[in-house]
Amino acid sequence: MHEKERHGIILSAVQDRPVVTVADLCGLTGASEATVRRDIAALHVAKKLRRVRGGAEALAPNQFPGLAGRPFSVNQTLHIRQKQAIARAAVELCDEGDAIIINGGTTTFQMVHPLATRRCQVFTNSFPIAEHLLKHSKNSVLISGGVIYREQNIVLSPFENDVTRNFCARRLFMGAQGVGPLGVMEADPLIIQAEQKLIGQADELVLLVDSSKFESRSSLVLCPLEEIDVLITDEGISDRAAAMVESADIRLVVAPSGTAREEAAS
Repeated sequence: MHEKERHGIILSAVQDRPVVTVADLCGLTGASEATVRRDIAALHVAKKLRRVRGGAEALAPNQFPGLAGRPFSVNQTLHIRQKQAIARAAVELCDEGDAIIINGGTTTFQMVHPLATRRCQVFTNSFPIAEHLLKHSKNSVLISGGVIYREQNIVLSPFENDVTRNFCARRLFMGAQGVGPLGVMEADPLIIQAEQKLIGQADELVLLVDSSKFESRSSLVLCPLEEIDVLITDEGISDRAAAMVESADIRLVVAPSGTAREEAAS
């Protein structure tokens, strides 16, 4: 990641929270602690943020807080081939006319391309997913109401009486911040609140995660592994992670992306 891109992510993050730690910024940018500290120092000198012990804060904090986690624009560039393969496998589960829910995220977004040839009833809280399906497919699209979170390109509602409760789906497709023995993990309480409502509206929960998510962790658990019906990942999944998934009685689908063969050949 280039310095300019890291600086943009850091400045966005400090607007969302009173203080953002060096560890948080390492997770958001994928950079080392030393690199992040240099970035903070440079932005402090440029009077774009204020350096504090262990992190940084905004000069003029946003009064409307954002969500924890990396922005959609950053996540969209990571593990792209794996996400495309996972999304293709997910759409293969869909039949013509199915009512499905697609939760916002960069892996689930990749479902829009293979869905272009289908006619499903799609409920989503994602602006990019809704926009693409409306422009490039014959699927019917219903979008949730609530607050728009620009960084993640999703719409979340804190209220119980939103349109989510009026849609019943065959399957819910969703991603995650991480997957571990305790279950599916997410980075923000608002995301968990919204996703728990969605889980209750579908007959089957399909989790779409690239293999790197088995190494990621968060302090917030969305649901235990036993609530997942199908988990789709790429061929980079370790034997240990695969055993964990199968021991929870989850149907494991490994979508070949070709990256493992290329790495072995090199």
